[in-house]
Amino acid sequence: MIEKRISIGNIDPLDFYGVNNSKFNILKEYFPKLKITARGDEIILQGEVNDIEVISNKINALLEHYHRYNMLTVANLKRIILEDNQVTDPEDAESVILFGHAGKAIRARTTNQRTLIELARANDLLFATGPAGSGKTYTAIALAVKALRNREVKRIVLSRPAVEAGESLGFLPGDMKEKVDPYLQPLYDALSDMIPPKKLEEYLESEIIQIAPLAYMRGRTLNDSFVILDEAQNTTRNQLKMFLTRMGVSAKFVITGDMSQIDLPRRNDSGLIHAFKILKDIKGIAFVEFNSDDIVRHRLVKDIVKAYQKEDETFEK
Repeated sequence: MIEKRISIGNIDPLDFYGVNNSKFNILKEYFPKLKITARGDEIILQGEVNDIEVISNKINALLEHYHRYNMLTVANLKRIILEDNQVTDPEDAESVILFGHAGKAIRARTTNQRTLIELARANDLLFATGPAGSGKTYTAIALAVKALRNREVKRIVLSRPAVEAGESLGFLPGDMKEKVDPYLQPLYDALSDMIPPKKLEEYLESEIIQIAPLAYMRGRTLNDSFVILDEAQNTTRNQLKMFLTRMGVSAKFVITGDMSQIDLPRRNDSGLIHAFKILKDIKGIAFVEFNSDDIVRHRLVKDIVKAYQKEDETFEK
């Protein structure tokens, strides 16, 4: 008889073992010859070598399933135990980027979202522009979470300029984090769709995921990181230059923005517009432009964007 220990890592034991160990007890029922106990994040196996090898493969398959889908149901558990160790996607593998919180499928839903994914694979710096609701930032964050999950990067860094706050930040209540968090809330919302709450909290506390205003990027070198700058249309030329030159070894940068929502005093002050002009011919930098057809929010958002675009075109004439 031998003993083997398998760690479930940072998975919440309640999620993996089930309420009152309901899922863990099912696992035990399928392997009556073994003594199986759970102590925190460790499963302890005692029995004959061949039996332990079989259950070890099953537990590893269960862990793989959980990490891929962020959930493990009783049905999943039974299927994996009774069948082989291969985990197959019940969704269309071509469109699914990853499985988020509670098994939600995060997928590319439009042509330009799929283009963003393809360009991000082939380029270390990518600009994605387009109207509100087109999914450019959401898709980029999904790619970042997938890269972190696959250990392609060691951390995710998300940033936004707090242009609307301006000098009034000093008059807002609370410390600096409390003052700027409202401007970063869309980034938190996207992450909450993709990562279970407890794990997201751990990532934020350990700074594996960092969310900070653009001003906090100065002086840093971002190695082994997936970095996203959102609302880049509201950066100045010098701010965007500063941000782009933070790029370190084994880093991937995605810059997103909406040219129609520039809040700077003058439109031509936008660093994003400037970057499009001077960086477009550099190898390794790619650009994808979303449009109203990519909008995936409420159906009225698409009509609203088109109405404003029509008015802008009339005004320019």
